[in-house]
Amino acid sequence: MSELSQHHQIEHDVAPGDEEEHRVGARVLGYVAGLGLALLLTATSFFIAGTDLVWQPSIPVALIVLAIAQMGVHLVFFLHITTGPDNTNNVLALAFGLLIVFLVVGGSVWIMSHLNANMPPMDQIMPMRG
Repeated sequence: MSELSQHHQIEHDVAPGDEEEHRVGARVLGYVAGLGLALLLTATSFFIAGTDLVWQPSIPVALIVLAIAQMGVHLVFFLHITTGPDNTNNVLALAFGLLIVFLVVGGSVWIMSHLNANMPPMDQIMPMRG
């Protein structure tokens, strides 16, 4: 291999968790931009939930969209999850965590719905005394 390609490989060969050197100002600017977007999305959510200017049946959909946008802002600006090749482990860990959360929540809802459907009414379990 040529000396140039070896130097290029060594320069970008970074261990997981280690970051290349960045200026502090650029990092702070990224965090401030993320904070601004997060505050804007939060304020918009409160505005939509408390106003009559928005069509009432669309409020839950709008809040879900804003919540997903909020998660995206947090993932990109604060957790630094990007599509780069060095973030593969982070993305896989995030996907596995989401899978576990959906399994636990979905399984709990499934169990509770089956319990609700298969339980006899309360007046059959405990007859009214009178």
